[in-house]
Parts: sequence; C-alpha cells; structure tokens
Amino acid sequence: MADSTARKILVVGGGASGNAVAILLRRAGIAVDLIEARPDWNATTGSGITLQGNALRVLRELGVWERVSASGFPFGTLGITAPDGTVLHVAEDIKTGGDDLPATLGMQRPQLQQILIDAVRASGATVRLGTTPETLEQDADGVSVRFSDGTEGRYDLVIAADGLNSATRAAIGIPGKPEPTGMAIWRIAAPRPEGVERTDLTYGGPAYIAGYTPTSEDTIYAFVVEGSRDRASIDPADHADEMRRLAQEYGGAWPEITKHITDPEKVNYTWFQRLLVEGSWHRGRVVLVGDAAHCCPPTIAQGAAMSLEDASVLAELLTSGRDWDDELFQSYYERRNPRVRAVVEASVQIGQWQLDNVRDADAPGLIIRTMNLLKELP
Repeated sequence: MADSTARKILVVGGGASGNAVAILLRRAGIAVDLIEARPDWNATTGSGITLQGNALRVLRELGVWERVSASGFPFGTLGITAPDGTVLHVAEDIKTGGDDLPATLGMQRPQLQQILIDAVRASGATVRLGTTPETLEQDADGVSVRFSDGTEGRYDLVIAADGLNSATRAAIGIPGKPEPTGMAIWRIAAPRPEGVERTDLTYGGPAYIAGYTPTSEDTIYAFVVEGSRDRASIDPADHADEMRRLAQEYGGAWPEITKHITDPEKVNYTWFQRLLVEGSWHRGRVVLVGDAAHCCPPTIAQGAAMSLEDASVLAELLTSGRDWDDELFQSYYERRNPRVRAVVEASVQIGQWQLDNVRDADAPGLIIRTMNLLKELP
C-alpha cells in the first residue's frame, strides 16, 4: 500500500476538472503543481453555465458551495415554450445532487472560474500560468516533464486536464479527436428580464433551439442553436448581427434579451463537438480528466458536471491507499465510462433528432432516463 502524501502530481490545465482535482488532492496532503496555458487562467472567458445537482454536489465537496450559491441563481423547473413565447409545458427538474441541493443553478461562467481559482490558491497548490508541457518522458516510477519556460520537473503522476484539444492526450498516444455534430451555438450574457426565473427552451422557429438561463439576480445567459456553418465565413464583427437576426424571431422574454445583443465581442459562436475516448483514459503515469477524455453538446447541460465528477472520482482513488498502477487507472475508467457514455450519447442523440427532423422523437423520455441515472453517486 503506497503513501500517496509523499508524492507529487502535475495537473495540466486550470479549467473545472483541473482546478477541482488540484483542490481535492491538496486537501489530502499531496503536493500539486498546476500549470495553465492561458496567462489569465480563463478568468474572464465565457457567458453562462447551467449546473445541475450532480455538479453542485462536487462543488460542495470542494468547499465552495456557499460562494457558488451566493453567486448563482437556483431553480427547480424547466419551461418549454413555442416560438412566440407561449408556455407549452413546465417540468420539474430531477434533483441529481440529492434533495438538499437545488435541482439546477445558473451562473456566470467567469464567476465560477474565479471561485475555483481562489480555492486552488488557498489549497497551497503551486500555480504557473502561461506555461505548457513541451515533453513528457515516462519510466516505471514517474514522469519527467520539460516545460515551455525551459524548466523541468519530476512527478509521480501527470493529470491531463487540458481540454477538448488536449495536447497531452496526443503526446501520450491516446487516439481520439473531437468530431463536430453538425450544430453550432450562439451565446451571450445579458441583463435578466423581469419574470425570468428558470431555463426556458424553444424547439423550432428560425433555429433548432433558443433558450436562456438566469445566472444571477441581474443576469442571464441566452443562446441560439443552429446548423453549423463554416466559421471562416462569419466575420467576428458580424457576430451580434447574426445572433440578433435569429433571436429577434422569438417571443416571450426574447424581445427584451435581443435589445442587448449589440456588441459582437460579447457574442460567442462555437460548434457542438463529440468525444469519448475508448479503452482507457491513461497511459502509464499520465491520466485524462474532463474534456480531454470526453465532451458532448450542451443539450442536457452535463458537460461541466461530468468533468467535475471525473475529478472527484480520480481524487478518491488516488487517496485510497491503493498503488498508483494500471489497475487503479483502469478502475477509474471503468467506473466513469458507463455514466459518461450515457450522457454523451443522449446529448448527441437529442441534437441528431433535430437535424434529422424526427418529429416523434422521445427527447423528454431520454432526458428523464439519463437524469435518473445521474441521481446515483458517480
């Protein structure tokens, strides 16, 4: 049985999964170096995020729930509306994090990132920004890393949390690249219209999906999903015009939201992507977490939750007293894979039904089945 507290870990990437695993490992007394490619640690990037109960459960485990709760907007229902704004159905959200947490909480993404940054700093992890690994050389005992700033380090384990296009994943020979699903999303943060107190989704109209989520008392995150276009064909200076053109055809709260879609620099356009690494999420002493191992469209709002759960499960295994060997890392994969696969496949399927114009698709049933699965502990 190994003494994990005498060991040193490198975390590559300071997004949700990297920050979370660093916090949990430091709590167990393990030395952690965290490096992040972006000098600003992504502290101002993104508009909004929808966090369901299973994500909130991990944030509570990290010790940041009180700050998250104070910063976000909790709610427990989901509205389905017609393009003109008529409410067609209101469903109770499933409490995937247990009865003592909200079913859902909307939040400004930069605020969540700042809360996690503060927790990483407070944990005592060593943080280096604007830094990436240039080479990783493994042997039976660990990994020697040369960094982009010319320094070197020696680690018992490297955790690759460097996202969808993970250079670490490629460097250790794990196959798999993200694939576009055929959909794309326009996003913006805007003031919260009076009366918007939950996520409302509209299927149909000029786009496949139009929706919004309250992210604080004063703000919302609004989005419109359409078929993906060649990104090179869209001038970034036209982003606000393009999103407003789609959004202005919707009723209800949308006219108020649309008035604020004016600054192209505040509008984000991205393609939906799919990734699920098969077989294992490690090679030797390098292991993947979060988007480096899997990603899915946000059609059931589970991307961040799956990344946070990865961090929780991996930290649990690394601090269990077991040897850090192939058996442990394979058990991590086998524990996470069925749950992540269900989320990825459901998220992609919901979008594919829309692309194929399948009118009798049981999207609500698929969502309910997936959410009920997520009520179980990861």
